[in-house]
Amino acid sequence: MIRGIHHTAISTGDLKRAVAFYRDVLGFEIVMETGWPVGNPLADSLTALVGSSAEVVLMKAGNAMFELFEYASPKPKEADPNRPVNDHGLTHICLDVTDIDAEYERLEAAGMRFHCPPIDYGLVKTTYGRDPDGNVIEIQEILDPNNPMVLDSVS
Repeated sequence: MIRGIHHTAISTGDLKRAVAFYRDVLGFEIVMETGWPVGNPLADSLTALVGSSAEVVLMKAGNAMFELFEYASPKPKEADPNRPVNDHGLTHICLDVTDIDAEYERLEAAGMRFHCPPIDYGLVKTTYGRDPDGNVIEIQEILDPNNPMVLDSVS
């Protein structure tokens, strides 16, 4: 039985920068730091890579968790920090907020690039921005408490 999504993973070329952004700007907390050296057959089997090695940080905010990976080997391809959201792959991560206008201003002041100011769609108000690697992060405020998209209470 599938209970829900546990985490999403992002590969970055600069783990320290990514952790600083997700921790210091977005407010995620570090749950675990791990990794593996070259020569780990289990990691190679799982990732379908040969000679893999990486540092990994698991982070959490509320009921959402994700992992940041920085692979040292094999050498990864550079990501396009302006990859269009319609290209195949991870489209975006959505963060639920309570005051989107204040969060937009705070995040923009912290250097986050946004595609546009928040747009009011009636049930939700939302916008897309990008982390330092160009991954798209949606921030959304659900305006109607009866909206079926409302998350269960976060403890």
